[in-house]
Amino acid sequence: MHVRARCKQELSFRNKENICRGFILQPGSQKNVLRKQRHWEKIVTAKKKKRKQEKERRKAKHAEDKGVAHQHSKRVLKAITKERLLAAKEAAPWLCIDLSMTSHMTQKEISRLAAQIRRLYGSNKKAGKPFWICLTGFVAGSPISEECLRMNDGFSNYLMDTTPESYLDLFPLETIVYLTPDSENALQDIDPHRVYVLGGLVDESIQKKLTLQKAQEHSLQTARLPIAEYMVKNTNVKNYHSETLAINQVFDALSTYYETQNWPEALKAGVPPGKGYVLQETAL
Repeated sequence: MHVRARCKQELSFRNKENICRGFILQPGSQKNVLRKQRHWEKIVTAKKKKRKQEKERRKAKHAEDKGVAHQHSKRVLKAITKERLLAAKEAAPWLCIDLSMTSHMTQKEISRLAAQIRRLYGSNKKAGKPFWICLTGFVAGSPISEECLRMNDGFSNYLMDTTPESYLDLFPLETIVYLTPDSENALQDIDPHRVYVLGGLVDESIQKKLTLQKAQEHSLQTARLPIAEYMVKNTNVKNYHSETLAINQVFDALSTYYETQNWPEALKAGVPPGKGYVLQETAL
């Protein structure tokens, strides 16, 4: 057969084959087809991966609901934690850390506050019923923001809100409860529709009633942990008693109460022995 005729016959056969596959490769179109094919393969692979992750997540959630001890991959555990925290943003109480008072603090105190924020966030990640955390008055480039980034690995990826705005501008005033040890009102319960504010203040010189004065300036509702209602002063060598706690200690009490609805258990979790208080039933 003539060479030209044989080439035409072969080309005709290839075109028929491509028609059966649903496309015809025209000159100059082969690269475009291959590009689309690769794109489609990536989509298929991504979908398979997503289905696998979703299957693992459901399996882990099912085991968690049943209380079954099961070894999960870090990826699955991370997905479960993320889902739980993001759900808290919609349905759980909000806890705001008011960082507008850091100008009253030394660099050492700011470093301690950054460490407390890390511990608070870590406790919230582990909680069965987490709060949604929001850092207000968090100004980029400020000493506290720089210290949080320096001291806390992965801080920029924390699942919480950070804003330079004040909580006063973000929420209706009637929904805000400012938590301060100087309040006359003992906290009775935790309302998921309220916004609880903690003063981000580490003050080694103990500037008394600073957070209370700030709340009163804006006619905000205030509350304190019910330490006096459930605990008594314990005899100690130093004769030291204080109801002023670090923000992560206050959070541990709030978080425990939110899960257990039990104030003695919550205060036991949040108030360290060094503060000089013990539960009434354990007092001698």
